[in-house]
Amino acid sequence: MKAERKYLAHYLDASFGGEATDYVRLGKDLESYAEELNPDVETKKNILGENSVVHNGYEASSDADPFYYEYDDALSENIMDIAMNRLTGDACKTTKVDVLLKPGTTSADAPTVIKAWREDVLVIPTSVGGDTSGVQTPFGIHNNGNRVEGTFDLSAKKFTPNSTGL
Repeated sequence: MKAERKYLAHYLDASFGGEATDYVRLGKDLESYAEELNPDVETKKNILGENSVVHNGYEASSDADPFYYEYDDALSENIMDIAMNRLTGDACKTTKVDVLLKPGTTSADAPTVIKAWREDVLVIPTSVGGDTSGVQTPFGIHNNGNRVEGTFDLSAKKFTPNSTGL
C-alpha cells in the first residue's frame, strides 16, 4: 500500500535551544514540502575509460513556503524575531524531527510511529511580508548534522534516541 504524504511528518523545535523542547509539526499551510538531499557525487573517468563514482555525503535542505505568522505561536514568534532582528548563527539553531508514520488499522485509530530521525538544523527566514492572505515569513531549513535515529512520542512530542550500545 502506497503511503499518503501526511504520514511523513516534520517537526521543528520552536524553543530554539530552550530548556524544554517544543516540537511543532510543519504543514498546516504547505501544499508541498520536500527535503532536497543535494548529494555530493563526483564521477571520474580514468585513462582506461572506466568510470568511478565517489559519494561524499549530503547537504540536505528544505523550504517552508508559505509560512504564515500566527499570534501567540512559539514557532511564528521565533521566526519573526530572527527575521526582524536579522539574527544569525546560534540564534537560528534548533532541531528537526522527521517521523515516518503508519495509519491506524481503523479510521478512528491514531497513526503509529515507524521510525524517527532528529537532526540539528539552522532555520533562516527568506522574506517577510506577503500578499493579502496574511503576514508571511517563509524560511529555509538547512540540515546541520548530528542526525540520529530514535522514536517519537506523538502525544508528548518527545524524541528519544536509540541506544548506541556503548
